[in-house]
Amino acid sequence: MTSTARSPQFTATGAERAGGPGTLAGRTVSRVGFGAMQLRRLDHAASVALLRTAAELGIDHVDTAQFYGAGAANEAIGAAFTAEDDVLVASKVGAEPAAGPLPLRLAQRPEQLRAAVEDNLRSLGWERIPLVNLRRAGHGPGLRAEGDQVVDLDDQLAVLTELRDAGKIGALGLSSVGADELRRALPAGIACVQNAYSLVSRDDEDVLRLCLAEDVAWVPYFPLGGAYPGIPKVADEPAVLAAARALGASPAQVGLAWLLHHAPHTLLIPGTADPDHLRANAEAGAIVLDAPTLAALDAVPSRSGDIEHS
Repeated sequence: MTSTARSPQFTATGAERAGGPGTLAGRTVSRVGFGAMQLRRLDHAASVALLRTAAELGIDHVDTAQFYGAGAANEAIGAAFTAEDDVLVASKVGAEPAAGPLPLRLAQRPEQLRAAVEDNLRSLGWERIPLVNLRRAGHGPGLRAEGDQVVDLDDQLAVLTELRDAGKIGALGLSSVGADELRRALPAGIACVQNAYSLVSRDDEDVLRLCLAEDVAWVPYFPLGGAYPGIPKVADEPAVLAAARALGASPAQVGLAWLLHHAPHTLLIPGTADPDHLRANAEAGAIVLDAPTLAALDAVPSRSGDIEHS
């Protein structure tokens, strides 16, 4: 997928990039992307339509996983985009679909990672995934590995770099990792890190700084806090509400805008199943926060939570 856009401000199809241009896996992409997890709430036709709307709004960076709707999100992505759209799709391995209240379980063993890449390729209908993130299980909120799911990082990277060398993966990223793990992985070539991070949950500032120093994209999940018990919400903060009133924006837009202002290598992947929310997320990239507003938002205390997540 080679971009035909003449300016980094515009996508290959001529839309102005949401949030302006950023860099991911050596490519220029919109700083505001789209997280596909919520597509599992829609049928196939509605999912494809929402993805096409995202492209029209200047979004050319989509984050997915095989365990989002047991492949349904991937199938919609494969149907929505062609090579001419030049959309960078990042998928995730390290977990797999499961029955029960939490619709996934860990799949950390090397053979499971290899199978997950193949499953992603089949559901996308592609021969190569532009970026694959390895979801680890020892840092941040979420599931913790036990038994045979406790796997050394080097063993996981070995199989993923082999798949990259074989042309099935374009670039590698990490998810739910600490600074020490990231340092260990850097020699393998790491394009991005996805950790839980938001205005109200900034425990991983050290990882963010390391990413900036090493030219690694920072792609936070839970960018607005959590909709689950134990994770504070950005939209509940008085400073955020005050900024939203002053700017004529929503609290969610202020939270996303703060992330973009906070670090230049940040890319966003907010998810939604609603076209209006999608448009609002894209428009958050154009919000300018002045120095007093930034200072007030920076002063919001950071609080941790601990939940199981995808």
